Amino acid sequence: MATVPGQLVWEIVKTNNCFLVKQFGRGNAKVQFSKEKNNLCNLNSYKHSGLANKKTVTIQPADKEQGVVLATTKTKKQNKPKVSVNKSILKKEFPRMSKAVANQVVDNYYRPDLKKFALARLSVISKSIRVAKSGAKQRNRQA
Repeated sequence: MATVPGQLVWEIVKTNNCFLVKQFGRGNAKVQFSKEKNNLCNLNSYKHSGLANKKTVTIQPADKEQGVVLATTKTKKQNKPKVSVNKSILKKEFPRMSKAVANQVVDNYYRPDLKKFALARLSVISKSIRVAKSGAKQRNRQA
């Protein structure tokens, strides 16, 4: 089975797909977001598209383990979606996780253009996990 080039997929998908979210700002300014699974920035562009690119990076919170899941796609198994993703769970402190993400994304020549976005997503997710671990602050009410 032959694979379809990414540019062709993007031309077909860019204006109309089920993940597209269009929002209207001031006047005629239209902002388009995307809810794709492998879209790191949630922007509707070819660079960030998880549908059109062979190599994608995803950073998501883990389910119950209070960690972060770093997922990259395999380029050879594009027609088998279940086995096409490499997942690794990161549970260490933030500097170690950021170094692991940078090594995976940049040093392996995987997608060096996504380093800044991957580290920004990692920062936000790890901060939300820290807040969830500590819980909400309770006030001491005295009568």
